[in-house]
Amino acid sequence: MILKQSKYFLFIFFVSFELFSNPVFTLDDLIDIANQANPVIDVIQAKQDAAKAGITVAEQYLNPSVGLAVGPTKTRTPPTENDKNWALGISQPLEFSDVRKSRKDIAESNLEFVDELNRGTKINLMLNIKSAFYDVIHNQEILKIADADQKVIQDIRDRVELRVNVGESPRYELIKADTELLAAKRDAQAAKLRIQERKFFLKGLIGQNMPDDFDLEGKFPESNINISKSDVTNLISESPRLKQLKAASSVFENKIKLEKNLVNPGVTLSAGVNQDPGIRNYTIGVSIPLPIWNQREGQISQAEANLREVEATYNQQSLLLKRDIDAAYQRYLIAKEQVLTFEENLLAQAESVLKVVEAAYRFGERGILEYLDAQRTQRIVRKDYLSARLDYIVSIMEMEQLLGSKIME
Repeated sequence: MILKQSKYFLFIFFVSFELFSNPVFTLDDLIDIANQANPVIDVIQAKQDAAKAGITVAEQYLNPSVGLAVGPTKTRTPPTENDKNWALGISQPLEFSDVRKSRKDIAESNLEFVDELNRGTKINLMLNIKSAFYDVIHNQEILKIADADQKVIQDIRDRVELRVNVGESPRYELIKADTELLAAKRDAQAAKLRIQERKFFLKGLIGQNMPDDFDLEGKFPESNINISKSDVTNLISESPRLKQLKAASSVFENKIKLEKNLVNPGVTLSAGVNQDPGIRNYTIGVSIPLPIWNQREGQISQAEANLREVEATYNQQSLLLKRDIDAAYQRYLIAKEQVLTFEENLLAQAESVLKVVEAAYRFGERGILEYLDAQRTQRIVRKDYLSARLDYIVSIMEMEQLLGSKIME
């Protein structure tokens, strides 16, 4: 009976813990939720639907026109008689095939432009989520370091206080220990504030479906991501920025064709019947506009100027993109070298120095000040290592944003 009650209370404890604990999300979870809940996704879908509807509009045929006229008839020769007349007519404008094709080409090019614009918007959203996520992970690691340091320094401080109270150590050693403890607490508090701030930012990026309180689980990507300059250069043509301009260029090229074709857009077929007293006339005809006064020179020149502007912008953006890629790649190389330096040398050296100084302090060969300095130095090295890891990740994400391609898993 007691065993059953213990199991029951244990079950209630775990259920309550699950109900009242914060939900935990990974990076993939956040991206999946954003794809479903972020308003930007709705905007993207609406733009795409509108562009697809533009193709439907371009494929539509012109509607026919029907006319009916009724009126009195009065003869001019006696005997004068009053009667009625009526006329019924129908006309159907027909566009030439090259005009319809140009309209459809413009709509399809516009859909391609919208697709590339939406792709760039979605890439930026996902990279902003990744950046905020890794920023939280970064500060969580700093918080772990600060919490661990607080425990160690608190223990040292208590021992120093005891030695100061019995007169074995000068009071400035206690002041030094209090200063180091205060610095560790300040680091922990700053990390907590930054974590909360970035979580609020994440909630705004993802959508209202995110709870107010949540936790994140994840780790930094490995520091052995190898990116060659040739691979990066080959991906420049896949940049959303350039693809948008390429699609815009195609829109204006087709616009020029359409304006030229609209000089003589098509013909209008007509048929009708006229009923006068005593006589009925049937007619059938065709009409075609004569481009005498208006040959759409202004519209053609305007489309050509827009095309030249887009082409010049494309060339300019190509140069700027190559410059930005080169700069981001150099930052990646520097950040990677710094991370490897920490992992291969500095972290181990700082840990080794701390152990030596700690052992010497316990045997009375080193003072408390040297031990605290070694402790602070190791904390700074670990924090600098985490900052280098974050810079390394940010440099890769910057290249991903510029290229529109996923480099880091």
